[in-house]
Amino acid sequence: MKHEKTTIVWLRNDLRLTDNPALFHAAEKGHVIPVFIWSPEINSTTLGAASKWWLHHSLQALQTNLKEKGCPLILRMGYPQAVLSKLAEETEADAIYWNRRYEPTLVDLDIRAEKELSEQNIEVKTWKANLLAEPIEIQNQMGLPFQIFTPFWKHCLKKLNPDEPLPSPLKLTPASSAITKLQLEDLALLPKEQWYREMNQCWNPGETGAMKNLQSFVKSAVKDYRRMRNFPALPGTSKLSPHLHFGEISPRQVWYILAHLELPNWKESQFLSEIGWREFSYHWLHSYPHIVDTPFRPYFKAFPWDNNPEHLQAWQEGRTGYPIVDAGMRELWATGWMHNRVRMIAASFLVKHLLIDWRKGAEWFWDTLVDADLACNTQGWQWTAGCGADAAPYFRIFNPTSQSTKFDPDGNYIRKWVPELKNLDPPHLFEPWNAPENILARSGVQLGENYPNPIVDHTMARNRALAAYKSINS
Repeated sequence: MKHEKTTIVWLRNDLRLTDNPALFHAAEKGHVIPVFIWSPEINSTTLGAASKWWLHHSLQALQTNLKEKGCPLILRMGYPQAVLSKLAEETEADAIYWNRRYEPTLVDLDIRAEKELSEQNIEVKTWKANLLAEPIEIQNQMGLPFQIFTPFWKHCLKKLNPDEPLPSPLKLTPASSAITKLQLEDLALLPKEQWYREMNQCWNPGETGAMKNLQSFVKSAVKDYRRMRNFPALPGTSKLSPHLHFGEISPRQVWYILAHLELPNWKESQFLSEIGWREFSYHWLHSYPHIVDTPFRPYFKAFPWDNNPEHLQAWQEGRTGYPIVDAGMRELWATGWMHNRVRMIAASFLVKHLLIDWRKGAEWFWDTLVDADLACNTQGWQWTAGCGADAAPYFRIFNPTSQSTKFDPDGNYIRKWVPELKNLDPPHLFEPWNAPENILARSGVQLGENYPNPIVDHTMARNRALAAYKSINS
């Protein structure tokens, strides 16, 4: 009797059935053992609290989807190499398949795992699944990584011709023998203090939720995305970032849905360009792994940060006295997400108004964002600080008041997240410290009591920031 191949599929940030190359090709070979390994010594330092919440629910959704296909998800804990080797021995698996990752420490882990498992006569195969183009596929004319987004993305659009997404396997044949596995609760991903109640109402983690978000977005907002994406009070963004981060949907699926919308010049669309920024971030991180905690531009190491701990805490808690900044930080704490326009405003305020090291902001976002992604988070903060590749110019310092006027003109976003100001109207809503006393009294606003005074003056902070940047550029 011919031996039917048994393949372990090691799942990481590819928690989906559709367009999952490792799972698809394993299913073609025979028996499939999907496994997710929680490694406290690795994951506890690489996943923040909000991301762990998302991961719990994403794994829960994946368990359901795999069960419907007739195959259980095996949950294990430990160091990946050891767990995979032991599981292969237990199940007499012939092969281990996985989809590649690109974070520096995980690349090294994968290389060691592939070498050691191959030495045990286990077939190892890996696939591209979570980027449109891997870092080694896109280089400039000198064979070096791009450092400017626009030429990078233009080059990608000329070169890219992604295959159509792979279908979900019709059926998965589980291993012939019972396999011991942990329960999802054993991973202890959810914190004991249930601060995530509002997140439960905001999100639907998992492959089904990802596709629902994408389909809703392309029906309602994608055609006007370039304009709508800047207004935080409007449903103008896709909110796909956490789904993409955990691999509940692939960028190839996004590409092909856009391609079939018959939009004019869809490859030049702003929305696809945002997918391009995600690609650029990963290429940059892969090429320069030190950027996680080191400025890309070496001279930036001399920047005179202030790092006032009281100012940092006020920013984290949404108590800066600048309503648009506070609204964003409170949205982040409540939902695990912040509108991208407001992310730029809040990040600029921390780095340039308060002169607090961008790494402090990156750490906070890492712990509180459900879409906390090492490549995108690092790239975004270095861009804001002005020390990264293709970074914002040092003199670009967002004025929170004018940003509010331009992108939240009716004040609906601020009122939602800063309810103590709900009775103020623009323009006083955007700068309550300049509102007449009678208007503040009528609105129930007591500056310094139920809403803080600004912790810094905008003009003073701007001048201080320009002087600090000049000190390292002179």
